[in-house]
Amino acid sequence: MAEKSILVTGGAGFVGNALCKRLIVEGHKVISLDNYFTGSRENQVPGVEYREGHTKDIAKLVPEDIDLIYHLGEYARVEQSLSEPDLVWDLNIAGTHGVLEYWRARNKNNQKCKLVYAGSSTKFGDGGLARVATPYAWTKAANTELVKNYAQWYKLPFAITYFYNVYGPGERAGKYGTAIAIFMDLFAKGQPTKVTSPGTQSRNFTHIDDIVDGLVMVGEKGEGEEFGLGNETVYSMLDVAELFGTKIEMLPERPGNRTNSSLDTSKSKALGWTANRSLEDYIRDFTSRTKK
Repeated sequence: MAEKSILVTGGAGFVGNALCKRLIVEGHKVISLDNYFTGSRENQVPGVEYREGHTKDIAKLVPEDIDLIYHLGEYARVEQSLSEPDLVWDLNIAGTHGVLEYWRARNKNNQKCKLVYAGSSTKFGDGGLARVATPYAWTKAANTELVKNYAQWYKLPFAITYFYNVYGPGERAGKYGTAIAIFMDLFAKGQPTKVTSPGTQSRNFTHIDDIVDGLVMVGEKGEGEEFGLGNETVYSMLDVAELFGTKIEMLPERPGNRTNSSLDTSKSKALGWTANRSLEDYIRDFTSRTKK
């Protein structure tokens, strides 16, 4: 895309950091806004301007004119959200309302500012039932409706993407960690791979580079809803655990853990996007160079 002034909320997080790297390489002016709830200060990208704070204060923290907003900066854990709904509400409702008002304000006086919102694929889980199963899923689904409403009410340019279980360099384990990073951490420590029961829950795992490819394409030429960004290969969680080749330990079921999710990549593919990286190759490379 032509050189733009781009704001990435959550720019110090897993996906945000990778996106900032790509945008800088492509010659854009990039500002990251992050409250560092899960983001890291350790991997700042040279050339990116980093600002710290809550997205509800975005207008004060980023007063510049912006051409494109990637809104990635929300609470992003499914089952964990059941134990901290106040935090989810603060980050995903109050914070995103601030972003939408900021977006609206930057589409006045003939200025055009596009919003790309990172929705959650939980919206499509279990035939749609998963969208209300946790505070995280509910707020993310509600926000996709609010983004579309703002776009309609105020004639604003937008696109909504849906990520499917992102993995790759830069992900982390721990309380707010991703599944693959947690499995990798257990493998490196010589511990069994711990799978939440029943283990048959299915997932589409998508490499971070494929996600960034999709975000850039959608930012450049995507308009509207339903830009699914997911690898179409489906794995059960037990399938993934078995790729590590270690003993498997089953954990009790967890509330909010969806059994499946539907994936539609047709709109993303129409832009020229496809998922090219393999989870099996990624895990095989990791296990071959990591001592058990």
